Amino acid sequence: MSNSTFAKEYYEKMFPNTESELAKTDPEFVERFDNFAFDEVIHQGSLEDETRWMAILATLLGCGGTDAFRVLLPAAMRFGLTPVQIKEVVYQANAYLGMGRVYPFLKITNEVFIEQGIALPLPGQATNTMENRCETGNQVQVELFGDGMREFWKFGPEESRHINYWLADNCFGDYYTRQGLTYRQREMITFCFLAAQGGCEPQLTSHAMANMRIGNDKNYLIQIISQCLPYIGYPRSLNALRCVSNAAADFAKQEAAARADMASE
Repeated sequence: MSNSTFAKEYYEKMFPNTESELAKTDPEFVERFDNFAFDEVIHQGSLEDETRWMAILATLLGCGGTDAFRVLLPAAMRFGLTPVQIKEVVYQANAYLGMGRVYPFLKITNEVFIEQGIALPLPGQATNTMENRCETGNQVQVELFGDGMREFWKFGPEESRHINYWLADNCFGDYYTRQGLTYRQREMITFCFLAAQGGCEPQLTSHAMANMRIGNDKNYLIQIISQCLPYIGYPRSLNALRCVSNAAADFAKQEAAARADMASE
């Protein structure tokens, strides 16, 4: 097997003194995958290890990759992700993937933490209460998507208006307001959840725009997609690239309109 020196060193950092089982049964496949994922892809762009591994974990959640998640979770910790950060990624996934898909990942995370000697439960990260979660969640919506989202939960068809309310109090109020991750990190992992599960292109485009609004620009999102491609394949990655391009075009139009408005005042 002819892995590059960098791929070998990177694998050793992920799994110290551990030989890949697949290298014994599928050496040609592992040679190509490791050289691609752990060398070629790593050298594409300039993401920090923390960002790269947070994106990979979120992507594995999004595509339902439980076995790969179990294998790579300790590696993510070796590259600097903290238990709190990891738990926050898993918790937030519930809003975008649902408990039916997140429950196995929560169990895996707890099992790995216990194996690593990490005491559970972790310190609480909530910053709001059951009484003000809708208000604080709606404020997050405004910050991410613009002033048009202010009190959005009050509008829409009466028979489905409760869903808008839940978006404010549950999706954003229960998760985005927590400590442990920044808004930029939370929007990045949301982008990964949506890209990896596929079939959510309208929401993916919307969240690509939200990412850009808070500083995760087009180039950054392309780097995120690039790092996640080995785990979700080309079709969903190409779909994500199209969504980013569409969002970037719309974002540029909005920015130009805002500048024109300012100039006319």
